[in-house]
Amino acid sequence: MSCLLSFIPSSCNFGWKLSSTLFQDFGIFSNINNNNVLVSPKAKSFKVSASSSNAADPLLVKAAKGEPVSRPPAWMMRQAGRYMAVYKKLAQKHPSFRERSETTDLIVEISLQPWEAFHPDGVILFSDILTPLPAFGVPFDIEELRGPVIQSPIRLEEDLKKLHAIDLEKLHFVGDSLKILRQQVGTQAAVLGFVGAPWTIATYIVEGGTTRTYTTIKSMCHTAPHVLRALLSHIAMAISDYVVYQVESGAHCVQIFDSWGGQLPPDMWERWSKPYIDQIVSVVRKKCPDTPLVLYINGNGGFLERMKATGVDVIGLDWTVDMADGRKRLGNDISIQGNVDPAYLFSTLPALTEEIKRVVKCAGKRGHILNLGHGVLVGTPEEAVAHFFDVARSFKFDVPAENVVQEEPKLVV
Repeated sequence: MSCLLSFIPSSCNFGWKLSSTLFQDFGIFSNINNNNVLVSPKAKSFKVSASSSNAADPLLVKAAKGEPVSRPPAWMMRQAGRYMAVYKKLAQKHPSFRERSETTDLIVEISLQPWEAFHPDGVILFSDILTPLPAFGVPFDIEELRGPVIQSPIRLEEDLKKLHAIDLEKLHFVGDSLKILRQQVGTQAAVLGFVGAPWTIATYIVEGGTTRTYTTIKSMCHTAPHVLRALLSHIAMAISDYVVYQVESGAHCVQIFDSWGGQLPPDMWERWSKPYIDQIVSVVRKKCPDTPLVLYINGNGGFLERMKATGVDVIGLDWTVDMADGRKRLGNDISIQGNVDPAYLFSTLPALTEEIKRVVKCAGKRGHILNLGHGVLVGTPEEAVAHFFDVARSFKFDVPAENVVQEEPKLVV
């Protein structure tokens, strides 16, 4: 996988230009009031469909499917959250994270906060990867200092008796929120759902919460492999149903976060994480064949080819992977997402602009979703986030994407 794709020039120059005005030629951003403030357009309501593949697809969905796009769609992991003043104000009124992430009107309000402020191309559900756990038999609490806490970890065969099939009725707030979000943004942005990968979820269930070493669950790979396999299989079945539920409720696209998969050596990930992601992908492909799936692993430089083998549509690159190298290794038959270092949002705006330009050039004109290489950091200036999306909207690809393979486009200055 080391050879350079024939259509990728070594300079990562893919033929794009920055427009002189950031918001012209993009209809959903054309409403600017007398104070030069973007006015949110009214969303059109429409019937939610679990499968759609047509010209009405949002820009992000088209990029996820590898279709031609006029510019790279952009969103940010953790784009709703503690860096935003409006979120902090809401959190003071509703201090419980469980309340904020399990109450429909609060979920919708928080999910739409970055949409109203920055108009990203993706509106991701405000939730948590642990949200579905109680629905299949694993209650948890969130403590202020310790974070998520599971009082009864699953480590023994008898502990598996606590598990049951996922009860999606207990997650009605997720489905209700996605339906409302789909109505609110219409086709102006993609509504994004997300889930945790079975291995990542299992780390919490086995360790009893967050951990820095993962020694208990890693030991189980050798001391109680049958228990761990049974746990992972059960989680995979539950999460598969949960993904389908999110799609049927309105999610255009679903991201799978294997946040702690990077804590495994690649050969161990192949045995203990990948098969259960494969299981999810297989189920979703059968029930929601037109829904793009994204896979992200934190620290995924050693996993890219293995990640591609899961059959997902998009690979999310973290910021430690060079975008040009990632594209070479993955090829042009799969879409990629990322991967600006979140720390760039603390730098000067010109430096941020140049890094975004570099990433977009190296990713190519087709099959790229612009994002960070990790979630937005606490304390990130909102001005920088706004600038990130302004720059994303300013790209215009000057060569039809279908011609990229035949010719090496030139950079339009």
